[in-house]
Amino acid sequence: MYLFWNYIKTKKGNIAVFLLCCGIFCLIFYLYHLPLMAIGYAALLSGIGCLAFLIWDYIHFRKKHHILKQIQQELSITLEHLPEACTPLEEDYQILLHDLFHKRQHLEQDWQGRYGEMMEYYTAWVHQIKTPIAAMRLHLQAEDTHQSRALLEDLQRVEQYVEMVLCYLRLDSDSTDYLFAEYDLDKIVHQAIRRFSSQFITRKIRLEYEPLHCSVLTDKKWLLFVLEQVLSNGLKYTPSGGTITIFLEQPEILCIQDTGIGIEPADLPRIFEKGYTGYNGRTDKKASGIGLYLCRRICRNLNHTITISSQVDVGTVVRLDLHRERMEME
Repeated sequence: MYLFWNYIKTKKGNIAVFLLCCGIFCLIFYLYHLPLMAIGYAALLSGIGCLAFLIWDYIHFRKKHHILKQIQQELSITLEHLPEACTPLEEDYQILLHDLFHKRQHLEQDWQGRYGEMMEYYTAWVHQIKTPIAAMRLHLQAEDTHQSRALLEDLQRVEQYVEMVLCYLRLDSDSTDYLFAEYDLDKIVHQAIRRFSSQFITRKIRLEYEPLHCSVLTDKKWLLFVLEQVLSNGLKYTPSGGTITIFLEQPEILCIQDTGIGIEPADLPRIFEKGYTGYNGRTDKKASGIGLYLCRRICRNLNHTITISSQVDVGTVVRLDLHRERMEME
C-alpha cells in the first residue's frame, strides 16, 4: 500500500490535469445549456480508461521497483539487470548511472592496485625486519644481565608492534587467511603466556592459571594475537607485585583479570575505538590506541565477542566469549 500511494503521488499532476479537463467540459456544456448527461458518460468512459491505464502502469512501475531493490541488495553491484528505459528522462538517468558505475569501477581497480602494492611492501618489510630482530635476540640471550633482559623486553615490544602493523593491514584484505578448526584452548593460552614469561618474572607479577580443559572452534593464529594483546595490556598497567588471573567464567568464556590501575568509567564505552587512548593512554605516552581496536575487529571476524569491565585502582577483567556454532565437516 505504501508503494501504491507513492506511485499516486508521482501521478498527481496527471490526475489533476484530467480532473481539470473534465471540469472545463462540464462548464462549457453548462454555459451552452447542453445536456450534462453526455459529458457525464464521456467522463465515466474516460475515467474507466484512465483507471485501466493507471493499473497497467502501476504494475509496470512495481516491477521496475522490485528489480531495482533486488539490484540494490546484491553484493556486487552491476547494471546488467536494469529495467528497460521507457522515456527519454529514464534513458538520461541510465546513462548517468553507467558513467558513475564505470568511474566507480576505475576507482576501485586503482585502489585495489595501490592496496596490493602497499601490502606487498609491508609484508616484505615485516619479513625483512624480523631477521635483524632475531639476530639481536640471539646476541642478547648470549649474556644474562639486567641490561640484556631489559633490552630483550624492549625488543619483544618492537616485535609485537611489527606484527600489529601486518595485522592492521590484513584485516581489510580480501585474502585474510582464516583457518577454523577445533583447538585446545590451553595450548593457545600456554603459547601466549610463554611469550611474556620473562616479563612476568622481571616485573614480579604473579600468574594464576589452572588448566581450562576446553576446546574452541576458532582460528588459532588470530585468537593468539588477541590473547597476546590482552596480556600485554595487563602487564603494562599492572604494578610490580600484582596478579594476572586466567580462568573460565562459563563454558567457552575466557576471562583474563588483572589487579592493575583499572580504567576510568568515562573511558570504558570508547576503549575499542581506533586511536582512543583514554586517561591511561594520555599518562602513558607510548600508547597507540590500536591494540583493543584490532582485538574487537578480529573477534568480530572470528564470530567471538570481547567485553571489558574495570574499576579504578582495583583491576580489569577482559572476557572473550569464544562460543561459535559447530560446523559439520564434510
